[in-house]
Amino acid sequence: MFHQLLNPTGNVGLTLILALIPIVLLLFLLAVVRMTAWLAVIVGSIVTILIAIWAWHLPFGIGMKAYFYGGLTGVWAIDWITFWGVTLYYTLVLTGLFDIFKKWLIQVATADVRVQAILMAWAFGALLEGLVGFGYPWAVIAPILMGLGIADLDALRVTAIANNAPVSYGAMGVPILVLASVTGLPLMKLSGSVGDVVALLALAPPWILIYLVSGKKGFRHGWPLAVVGSLSYILGQWPTAHFLGPYLPDIAGSIVSFVCLLLLLKVWRPKTILGYGGVELSSSTNKTESMATRDVFKAWLPFAVLVIVVLAGTGPWSHLGDISWLKLQVGGISSITHKATAVLFNWTPFAGGTWIFFSWIIVMLLFANKSFKVAGAIFRKTFAQMWGALLVGFFIFGLANVFNFSGMASSLASDISKLGPVFIIFAPVLGWIGVALSGSNTSTNAMFGALQMMVGKLLGFPMLLLPSLNSVGAEVGKPIAPQTASVGVSTTGFTRKEGEVIRHNMGWTLIALGYLIVIGVFYYLVAPGIMKL
Repeated sequence: MFHQLLNPTGNVGLTLILALIPIVLLLFLLAVVRMTAWLAVIVGSIVTILIAIWAWHLPFGIGMKAYFYGGLTGVWAIDWITFWGVTLYYTLVLTGLFDIFKKWLIQVATADVRVQAILMAWAFGALLEGLVGFGYPWAVIAPILMGLGIADLDALRVTAIANNAPVSYGAMGVPILVLASVTGLPLMKLSGSVGDVVALLALAPPWILIYLVSGKKGFRHGWPLAVVGSLSYILGQWPTAHFLGPYLPDIAGSIVSFVCLLLLLKVWRPKTILGYGGVELSSSTNKTESMATRDVFKAWLPFAVLVIVVLAGTGPWSHLGDISWLKLQVGGISSITHKATAVLFNWTPFAGGTWIFFSWIIVMLLFANKSFKVAGAIFRKTFAQMWGALLVGFFIFGLANVFNFSGMASSLASDISKLGPVFIIFAPVLGWIGVALSGSNTSTNAMFGALQMMVGKLLGFPMLLLPSLNSVGAEVGKPIAPQTASVGVSTTGFTRKEGEVIRHNMGWTLIALGYLIVIGVFYYLVAPGIMKL
C-alpha cells in the first residue's frame, strides 16, 4: 500500500513550492495564457503526475488508477448532471419555451437592469444551484441577461458573483454531505455552521450585482432590492440549514427570496428605470403586454418539473441515491493521520444527473409535438457546446485526485498550518485554491475538509470553524473554477474561452475572498461559541 510522504524533499520551502506548482500553473494557463480549459487541465494533469511520481514517489500504476477513478467520478458526478441540464436548456430554447420565459421576466421584473439581475441571477440562480449545481446556473442565467442587454462577459460575471452564496448547498447539499463524511463531524451541526457563515456572506452579493450592472448610480433608488434580496434569501436559507439539514437551504432561500422580491415589486418600483451601465431609460420601456395565465404556466412548467423530479429523487426522503452498482478503489496511508485514505469511484445509478435526465424526458413528453422533431438539433447543439466541458470534468477530477492522493495536498496544508493562529486567514484561501484546482466545492471538501479539521484541532480552533470556511472559501472561488466556467460558458459565445471569463471574474472573486476572511476572523475572535460542537 502506498504511504504518502509529508516532506519528500527534506526542505519545507521546496516541498511547498513543488506542491503549489499544479495550482499556479493551472491558473497561469487559464487566466494569463488564456488557454482553453480542457487543454489547460491536460497540461496540468501531466505536470501534476510527473511531480507526484518524482517528488512524492507515487508509483506509476497506482497513480494512474487514482487519476482514472477520479476522472470517472468527474464524469458521473459532474458531466452526467451538466450534460442533461444543458440538454434541457436547449430543449427550452429550440421549442420556444425559453422565449416565453424571458417575456414573462420582462413583464414582472420591469425593464430595470437592477431588478433583472437580483430577481434572476440572485434568486432564480440560487434555485438552479440548489437543484443542479456545477455551473448550471451560469449556463441558464447568463444567456437571459445577455438577451436583456448586458454585455456578454459582464453577464457571465454577474451570474458568477450571484452564484457565490448558494454553492455550499448546491446539488441538494452534496458538498456538505461530503464534508461531513470526510471529517466525521455531525451532519446537522456542520450544515448549521456553514449556514452561519453563508448568512453573513449573503449580505454582500446583491449590492455587488447592482453595482456591476448599473454602477454607483444604481444604489440611489435601487437599494431596497439589495436589502430585500439578501435578507429574504437568508430568511429561507439559515433556518433550513439549521433545522432541516443541507438538502434544501438553497431551494428554500431562493423561493423565499423570489416571493419577497415579487411582493416588493407590487408595492415599490425604482423611481428611475436604469438600463445596463446605469443608462436612464424611458418610462415607456416598462409598458409590456400582459401575458396570458396559460403562457405563464407554460413558461414555468419545465422548471416546476425539474424541481419536483429532482426533489423527489434526491431529497432526504429518498434512499435511491445509496444504491451502488460498481465501486473501484485504490488505497494508501495518509501522511497526516497515518490512517487509510483512498480514491473511490462509486457508480450510483440514481445520482442527481439521472433525475435531471428524467425531467428532460417528461418535458419532451409534455411538448412532444415540437420537441421530438427537434431532438436531433437539441443533441447536436448540446454536444457542440459541451464537449470541452465534458473533457474538463474528467481531467480536472483526475488531476485533483492525484494531487490529493499523492500527498501533495497534505504537504501543502501541513506547511501552511505552521503559521499558527494566523491560519484563520488562510483557511478560506485553501478552499479557494481547492476549487480553483478541482472546479468543485464537493471535490474541495473531499480534498481539504479533513485537513482543515485536523489543523483546527491542533491549533485549538472551534471544531466547526475551519471546515466551514473551507466550504465557503470554495464558494467564493467558483467564479474562477475551470470546470464551472467550462460548463457556464457552454450556452454562450465564450465556449472554450474560459480563460477570458476567469480573468474577468478574478478581481471581484478576490474581494469576496477578503470579505470571507473578515467573517472567519469575526467568528474566531468574537463569536467562537457558535462554531463549537
